[in-house]
Amino acid sequence: MSGPSQPKVVDEEWSDERVQGFLALLPRDETDPDYHVLRQAYEYMLARDYARFVAYFAEAGRNINALSPEGETMLDRVAEHARGAEYAQILRDAGGKKAAEL
Repeated sequence: MSGPSQPKVVDEEWSDERVQGFLALLPRDETDPDYHVLRQAYEYMLARDYARFVAYFAEAGRNINALSPEGETMLDRVAEHARGAEYAQILRDAGGKKAAEL
């Protein structure tokens, strides 16, 4: 038998505590902690939850334009993805810029 042992959960409601919990994640390397949490949240959250996360992120005074080790912002990364338009707009609305704009 192959495949996941748990059924896929679709349209799950995330609590505020779960969304805010991503703010405490720490990178395992020299990645900027602000970039790290933005990326982790992007990889795990639906756009509606990511929008909530970015609001908490901004309230906490975190850097929406933190750079990855490769010198890209989260907006640079999201803009590369075919389905990243909604996430990109969330970042732009929060002051996100591409690295070339900094």
